[in-house]
Amino acid sequence: MKRKGLILLAVNKAIPQALAYMLANPKSKKACFGLVMNGSNFIFIKLTKQAQPTYALSDKFTLFRRENELYKVLSIIKKLGQIITQ
Repeated sequence: MKRKGLILLAVNKAIPQALAYMLANPKSKKACFGLVMNGSNFIFIKLTKQAQPTYALSDKFTLFRRENELYKVLSIIKKLGQIITQ
């Protein structure tokens, strides 16, 4: 993807690496949360480890929509911070 002289990698290319890091998390009984981004697009990941690890992806948030979604991303990060500290 090229926009305004910048070359942006597709954000979904980072998901496998993020999942590998998340699977290596030593706290395997709790859900693990991750965020992949390329500077303008953001996807949240939730990994649950039971007998068979499963993951879920959020919708893709982007800075290039008419309504800038950065505030939504920051709100989600804040909520995840609250969940983690409980």
